[in-house]
Amino acid sequence: MKKAIIVHSWGTNPESNWYQSVSKSLKEEGFQVEIPVMPNTDEPEITAWVNKLTEIVPKPNRETYFIGHSIGCQTILRYLESLKGAVQVGKIVLIAPFFTLQGMEDRESKRIAEPWLETPIDFEKINLHLSDLTCIFSDNDPFVSLSDKEVFKSLLGAKVIVEHNKGHFTSGDGFTDFPLVVKEIISN
Repeated sequence: MKKAIIVHSWGTNPESNWYQSVSKSLKEEGFQVEIPVMPNTDEPEITAWVNKLTEIVPKPNRETYFIGHSIGCQTILRYLESLKGAVQVGKIVLIAPFFTLQGMEDRESKRIAEPWLETPIDFEKINLHLSDLTCIFSDNDPFVSLSDKEVFKSLLGAKVIVEHNKGHFTSGDGFTDFPLVVKEIISN
């Protein structure tokens, strides 16, 4: 059975934003869906978040799908990087993924984000496990630069979708439902 894992963003939880709506829609399409509560969500750490994902999905396969939002995208990529062998996973949809961040004014946010931005990622290892990657960006995201889309395209072969005026894809930006994510996951 196809299983989708939704990895929420920094400072949120499984009840936030559009996560439950997407979960419900995917269940209606026959998916098993899990939205884990990621540890210490107000101060996310790479090791803790990747370990949590490994605990939830110890042995992924082509029936394992991932959806990430913001720092959840980084978590999924770093999880893939940690996998042994050349097992491929199913589709991955990343919403507001980043390698750089902008608009972070306060010191505390910069301190928390720094390891996520400065710890190198092995794209070659990640590519071993990718079968289908879609990245969704907004042209007015206050945190994620559109220039990151080129990195996802060139280094990970991602299909890139740029939405107009969608902010960071949060409920504060009007996102409590996200049919595009469901469409991308279930499309052939």
